Amino acid sequence: MKNNELFRASGIMAIGTILSRITGFFRAILGVAVLGTALLADTYNVANTMPNILYNLLVGGALTAIFVPQLVRSFQDEDGGDGFASRLVTTISGILLLLVVVGVVFAPALVRLYAPEFSTPGFEAENQIAIAFTRYCLPQIFFLGLFTMLGQVANSRGSFAPLMWAPIANNLVVIAIFAGVLVLQESIAIGTITDFQIQLLGWGTTLGIVVQALILIPVVKKSGIQLRVKFGLHGLGKSFSLAGWTLVYVLISQLGYLVTVNVATSAAVRSQLDGITTGVGFTPFTSAYYIMLLPYSIVTISIVTALLPHLSKLAIEKNIEEVRKQLIRAIKMVGVITIPSSIAFLFFGPMMTEALYFGISLEDSGYIGQVLRALSLGLVAFSINLILIRGFNAFEDTRTQVISILIINIISVGLSYASLEFLDSQQVTIGLGAAFSLSYIAGLFITLSLLKRHTGKLAFSTFAGHHAKLYIASTLAMAPLFALVSFFEWENAESSLIMRALRLGLILALSGTFYLLFAKLFKVAEIATLAEFGRGLLKKRKGRLDP
Repeated sequence: MKNNELFRASGIMAIGTILSRITGFFRAILGVAVLGTALLADTYNVANTMPNILYNLLVGGALTAIFVPQLVRSFQDEDGGDGFASRLVTTISGILLLLVVVGVVFAPALVRLYAPEFSTPGFEAENQIAIAFTRYCLPQIFFLGLFTMLGQVANSRGSFAPLMWAPIANNLVVIAIFAGVLVLQESIAIGTITDFQIQLLGWGTTLGIVVQALILIPVVKKSGIQLRVKFGLHGLGKSFSLAGWTLVYVLISQLGYLVTVNVATSAAVRSQLDGITTGVGFTPFTSAYYIMLLPYSIVTISIVTALLPHLSKLAIEKNIEEVRKQLIRAIKMVGVITIPSSIAFLFFGPMMTEALYFGISLEDSGYIGQVLRALSLGLVAFSINLILIRGFNAFEDTRTQVISILIINIISVGLSYASLEFLDSQQVTIGLGAAFSLSYIAGLFITLSLLKRHTGKLAFSTFAGHHAKLYIASTLAMAPLFALVSFFEWENAESSLIMRALRLGLILALSGTFYLLFAKLFKVAEIATLAEFGRGLLKKRKGRLDP
């Protein structure tokens, strides 16, 4: 799979992902406008995050990482993989339904686990609202699993795009819910939110996941696989055996995220006790995280999704040299987007958040930008790590990667608790962003070292020169603009939202133009490939529109 082939394979997914992330980001902006950035927002975000955490913890990671290679192998069965896929969907669906029931019953305990300081005397209302939101959101677990299973079946048949496009429907549903609440009620607070509004926000968010999952049913039917209810574990033994180590991997990862939620909500409660009611906690972290994930989701996930089935086939064929080449090629291509994005977030993070997040104070939106700056330092390492992990998945080695994620999370957890202990409450969330970045930077070298047992020589030096050119090009392009922004004091400037948006648009347009010029000057081949791909995509789009 050459550069242009990989771009072509991921192109339609990238478009879907772009639209998905745009709608998802607009959804996040509306969420902040409706709920703010303080404890009310944290009750919703903790509850809405919990289904994802529990799902990934118990099932999701295994489904994504393990079953694609297994599905590819099942195509050699007499029934073309129909029996394996049907037994997989039936078995996992049963597990997920049981998980939903248990979660709803023990919702108070889950809230106490993820946000223990909501149980602090004086915060009874926050605790009850969080429990209610949790019960309305937990059914998402079943439909998240259904979405993933149907999507992975489609991926295994070479249909990648629907998995990237379906979340758009989810986002549109939730956008409609938030917009409705925003129109009907100017402001919502802990003391004023009604039971109906809690149900509307909770069930409305879950409805989005339901639509997202069901929309994939006709896609799977079209792929040729005939899914039906089929009980039994025949053929699933190896999958669940491999999934065992994946569950350990995900367990460690989610425990690390649990610490993030725990520390962030603790900082929010402590800040409120000190009289600070805005700008601190889990919501500012997730708001910055959404922005940081945009280039990661649009480029990294699209390329990795297209690459994994191909890597699995190469691994089965024992074509180790080609596996190594494909991994390096993917790292280089992803770097073309993630590196300038990282530098842009570092230089212009507050400008971005001040222009994007409306309905909150300039101080609050600027704070989100500071968190974004801290997270930006780890964006490149985070993206590379995902690519390398898929290398382990292709070789069906789920055990070795556990070592990598364990070390990453030990570093992250240690730094997170250090932030809570030593930093002022208002700075803790920024500290969480730095903990994320430093842990993945360290983890990158560990993962590279561990993967060598499968791929042979795969050192940092194989792509370091390429990435150095991109870092230099990005810095040369944006440093003068950052100086300009600082000179005119555009950051934290009291001006209209439209004016802030126009300034941001100008800065980003110039940054992108200068970056491309410097990258071309440094002869970064992937830039030309990307440009060629973009032109081809536009021609294809124009051809569809022409009569």
